[in-house]
Amino acid sequence: MKTLSFTFAKRFDQVSGSAIREIFKVIAQPGMISFAGGNPSPDALPDDVVREIASDVLRDDGKTLLQYGATEGYAPFVSSLKSYVTEQLHCDIPAVLPVTGSTQAMDLLCKALIDPGDTILVENPSFLGNLQCMKLYQANIVPLKSDDEGIIIEDLEEKIREYHPKMLYTIPTFQNPSGKTLPEDRRKAVAQMAGKYGMVVAEDDPYRDLRYTGSALPSIKSFDEEGWVMFLGSFSKIISPGLRIGYIAGHPDIIRKCTVGKQSTDVHSANLNQAIVDQFIRRNLLPGHIRKICVNYGEKMNRMLSKLSEFPGEVRYTKPQGGLFIWAELPERMNAKELLNKAIEKKVAFVPGTHFCIGGGHENTMRLNFSNSTLEQIENGMDILKNLVLNEM
Repeated sequence: MKTLSFTFAKRFDQVSGSAIREIFKVIAQPGMISFAGGNPSPDALPDDVVREIASDVLRDDGKTLLQYGATEGYAPFVSSLKSYVTEQLHCDIPAVLPVTGSTQAMDLLCKALIDPGDTILVENPSFLGNLQCMKLYQANIVPLKSDDEGIIIEDLEEKIREYHPKMLYTIPTFQNPSGKTLPEDRRKAVAQMAGKYGMVVAEDDPYRDLRYTGSALPSIKSFDEEGWVMFLGSFSKIISPGLRIGYIAGHPDIIRKCTVGKQSTDVHSANLNQAIVDQFIRRNLLPGHIRKICVNYGEKMNRMLSKLSEFPGEVRYTKPQGGLFIWAELPERMNAKELLNKAIEKKVAFVPGTHFCIGGGHENTMRLNFSNSTLEQIENGMDILKNLVLNEM
């Protein structure tokens, strides 16, 4: 095909595509042990239940589900979703909007709130997909300092005063990629600062139900007295990522702007998929399903942590209480990208941590996922990584 010289929008200048998606091409190789993605375990996907529900809802309301729907969402689901979120977060939720995966929630928030040059404060490292979203909206992305428990509140306030941000983006529970969880006192402080300085908080919490030890913490939203916190949720990790059903919950004015923005994006999220999730809620299927998958995930996480304890003492790593990821730091002289190339030769894949870091750097870090591997694969894959690290030291 003839090579043409296209002039692309400047918003793509800082966006090169997802490094994780590129690694997925490697994952497809036969025999590859993958610690790279964030996919749920095949055992956690309730295909039989979804098949039954899909049959039921198509029989009962098929003509409606197969027709165009309201951007605001499939009405029965909007009702059950609002009740579900209110119960889960233990606070008043004035408005909700079903969206096509929680990644769309962030896209719509940026579309509604961010002009080129507006500042967004972000944990460092943070979720690569939403960092790309912020770059596409030409935001000024400012990283925050953190410790073993997440955002350092003193640095947050300092950055707020210096940059006057439009938004803070945070994953407070079992953070992707670090696995860290923000403690309750810091969550309350974040909500208070949002009200004090007039800053929207995008609280992205897709992993909150995947807790294997410890006690659940209140959401940042539950401390929100004025409406500055928007809660982003998803059913991808607890039912199915293929259904692509997530939601935004919060202030009606922001929800309305996001709804208008969604009209030109995809008109509405798939009615059938919304109806399936609606029935999961109405039939009270989620609690038992979540308990079941948490037992399996917890065993896998503990196995990976146990294998990491066998690595050289210079290797530091987080010890999450849930979620899907563990963050590891190799000795500073080591390069995780170079380690990845050697690991791939031995049929093991992971994601170098630099891809999640604002401005790059942190070349000695790596994100490890355990959910989509068997216990045997975790044992074998981690032994391979351990030996590669030992050979580099």
